[in-house]
Amino acid sequence: MNNINDYRSGLINPDNLPNIDLHGETRDITRVRVSEFIKDNYKMKNRFFCIIHGVSGGVVKEETIKTLKRNKLVLNYGGVLYNPGCTVVEIDIERPYWFDILG
Repeated sequence: MNNINDYRSGLINPDNLPNIDLHGETRDITRVRVSEFIKDNYKMKNRFFCIIHGVSGGVVKEETIKTLKRNKLVLNYGGVLYNPGCTVVEIDIERPYWFDILG
């Protein structure tokens, strides 16, 4: 079974994961889109996915990390070594559906 470090190190190409591109979004839109993307991937049973936020270290990346920290479905996340503008996320797809997936 794959683990998040396989994607982060490039051992398994994270470009093939479901992804969302947040370039140019505001703080509020980033929070909503990340939360909805987590929920969508939970429903589709995608354990891993990628969030593209860019490398600037600005508002989008900051809000992405805050949203991931707050969401109870998120097990682990981290940057991709060869692409610092991308964060790979692992979620708990085994949690019961009635669990509050909005975190």
